Amino acid sequence: MSDSRHPSDDASPLTHFDAQGQAHMVDVSAKASTHRVAIAEGRITMLPATLELIRSGTAKKGDVLGIARIAGIQGAKKTSELIPLCHPIALTRVALAFEVEAESNSVLCRATAECTGQTGVEMEALTATSAALLTIYDMCKAVDRGMTISGVRLVEKRGGKSGSFVATGR
Repeated sequence: MSDSRHPSDDASPLTHFDAQGQAHMVDVSAKASTHRVAIAEGRITMLPATLELIRSGTAKKGDVLGIARIAGIQGAKKTSELIPLCHPIALTRVALAFEVEAESNSVLCRATAECTGQTGVEMEALTATSAALLTIYDMCKAVDRGMTISGVRLVEKRGGKSGSFVATGR
């Protein structure tokens, strides 16, 4: 027996679940296309010698941050393949920036994702950040398996029905 009700009828406050608790992809067909921007960040902390390899560009596998940038862009583009209920989004821009922070022996990654569409790009920015940080780990694990990835979070979001969001400092 099939349920003829629309998944958003009597919807849960969690938008990816219907009233019966079944997962579904949110229907965004009635939403207006708007310019949407999301910024996410995260950090990878490591030994000082590992950070120096990255900073100096002498890591055995090559330009760690350059490869991490490409991985982040690719991650953003593949988000709907990795996160089951995400919509495929026609991204108009993905940019990654890295800050080498000697005082904390870490690299801060900040990813920006943009589109003009009916749903936001928060997951794309978060996936870009995560993929970039994981790539740094992969490229440097031969010299430092104790690296730690932390603080992956949405920093800012603009556009869409819910408006803007700016994270408070943590």
